[in-house]
Amino acid sequence: MAVAWLRDTTHEGDDVGNELAGKVAICTGGAQGIGLGTAERFLEEGAKVVIADVREDQGQEVAARLGDNAAFKATDVSDEAQVQALVDFAVDRFGGLDIMFNNAGISGKRFPRLFDEDFSDFHRVMDINLLGVMLGTKLAALHMAKNGGGSVINITSIAGLQPSTALLAYHLSKIGVIQFTQAAALDLGEYGVRVNVIAPGNIETPILGETMGQGMSDADKAAMLAKTREFLIGRQPIKRQGKPSDIAAAATFFASDQSSYITGTLMPVDGGMVIGTPPSKSSGIDGLKAEVAAGN
Repeated sequence: MAVAWLRDTTHEGDDVGNELAGKVAICTGGAQGIGLGTAERFLEEGAKVVIADVREDQGQEVAARLGDNAAFKATDVSDEAQVQALVDFAVDRFGGLDIMFNNAGISGKRFPRLFDEDFSDFHRVMDINLLGVMLGTKLAALHMAKNGGGSVINITSIAGLQPSTALLAYHLSKIGVIQFTQAAALDLGEYGVRVNVIAPGNIETPILGETMGQGMSDADKAAMLAKTREFLIGRQPIKRQGKPSDIAAAATFFASDQSSYITGTLMPVDGGMVIGTPPSKSSGIDGLKAEVAAGN
C-alpha cells in the first residue's frame, strides 16, 4: 500500500537545491564536522533543520549563522528524555519531523594493543555511539509512523566493517549501528519509515585528530594528522581527502524521495578504502614500462 510521503519524482531531477523542500530534519552532532556539513546541505536543499549537540555555545552560534530555518537544541543523545525533548522541539518549532540524521559520536580512548586496554570508557562510547542511534531512531520513528512516514539516516564508520586492534569499543559500537539499522528497517518499513546507514571513511573532521593526537601538543597533533591523512589517502582508490560534503551528499539522497524504495542499505563513502588497498604505480603497468625502459 502506498504511503502519503512517497512522491512521484520523475520530473524533478532539475530542481537543484529543492530536494528536501517542505521537510523538517534533525542532525545530531550538528555543531561541527559531518553533522554541520549535513545540516548546511539539508538547508540548501530546502529543509528546516534542528541542530542537536552537547556543545551548546558552538551549536547556538552555528544555528544563528545558518538563519531562521535552523534552530539549536542542546541534547545528550544517550539520554532518552533529552532525545524525546529534541523530537518534540523539532515538531513544535517547525511543525513536523521527516528526517532523522543520527550522527553524534565519539571515538573513545585509544590503546595500541588488547593487553593495554582498560575498558574504562566502554559504556560511554556504547551509550553515545550505539544507544544514541537506537533512541534517535525509535523516538523519531514514533512520530513519523503517525504522520505519513519518513527517513532515518544513521552514521556508522568503515571501522564497523574492518577489524582493528585499537579503539575496540568504537569499532564494536559501529558494528552495532549497522546491525541495528537493518533490524529497524525490517521493523519500520510497514509504517513508511525508511532506515539506512552511511559508513564514512577518511573524512576531514575533528574526530581523527582527537583520537590519534591524545596527549600531544597542537603542533605535534597537526603534523601527525597530516601524515595520517597522507597514509590513508594512499590506501584509497580515489586519491583525495574526503570532506563532510561527501557524507552530506549521501545523506541528502537517503533523506530525499529519490531513495523512496531503499531501506536497510549500507553505503560506504570512503574513496573505495573498504574494498582494499590499490596497487602502487611501481607494481602496475607504469612500473613495468619503467623496468623495460631501464633494460631490466
